[in-house]
Amino acid sequence: MNETDSKKCSIVVFSGDMDKVMAAFIIATTAAAMGRETSMFFTYWGLKAIQKGNPTGKGLFGKMMSLMNRGGIDRIGPSRLNFGGIGRWLFKKMMKDKGITSLPELRQMAIDLGVKLLACQMSMDVMEITREDLIDEVSDVVGAATYCNKALQGQALFI
Repeated sequence: MNETDSKKCSIVVFSGDMDKVMAAFIIATTAAAMGRETSMFFTYWGLKAIQKGNPTGKGLFGKMMSLMNRGGIDRIGPSRLNFGGIGRWLFKKMMKDKGITSLPELRQMAIDLGVKLLACQMSMDVMEITREDLIDEVSDVVGAATYCNKALQGQALFI
């Protein structure tokens, strides 16, 4: 590994849980603020963090999945103690009361720091999510091989 490679950080986000997505964005923004070239690869449930939040899917299963597990950063709930959405509200309130940066603010901070947001093409195909369903700031929609070529040039983390 050369000096340039050690300045890269890549994070795979495959969970759509609030606490895990927050950890991913905290690490990404920290790495970017330290001068690391940083990318995040959102796959499967992790795609929720970069979706606009509109209903998705064209076929029956895609529409059903969208209905049961709608994307959008404001809809992400904690991995535990969600209680049908009450936990999401409670965690957001507790974070606000403690002055903790919100998930939408963390995502915007990552964007502002130049973190590359990459969406997994295969996951999008399976879940019937289109490019138009993602936020405009997503840098690219890529496959695993493209992502691996980027990630293997530096440090990779899985969240």
